[in-house]
Amino acid sequence: MLLFESCSAGVFAIGVGITAVLAVVSLYAVVVWPLTLWDLANLGLEKYGAYSETALWSVFAGGTLAGYWCFSGAAFRNRSKTALKTPIRANRPKR
Repeated sequence: MLLFESCSAGVFAIGVGITAVLAVVSLYAVVVWPLTLWDLANLGLEKYGAYSETALWSVFAGGTLAGYWCFSGAAFRNRSKTALKTPIRANRPKR
């Protein structure tokens, strides 16, 4: 169950990434392209196509690890706090 929930967090991370890319592309298609007629043909983004699969798997792995961290409860565990050593008053010499 924990593995399934962690993988679903990875899929959710990919969904958030795709939504962000879709928002940027739609903003470009609605605002930039009609005003400037700049179609990005000479930008040369084809050379980065080989990295797309690596980026996609990295986002999935990062989302899965973040999901495992949250769903396992490690994110919500209390950290051990270092106790301050206070002197005990009974051990002090009396005046």
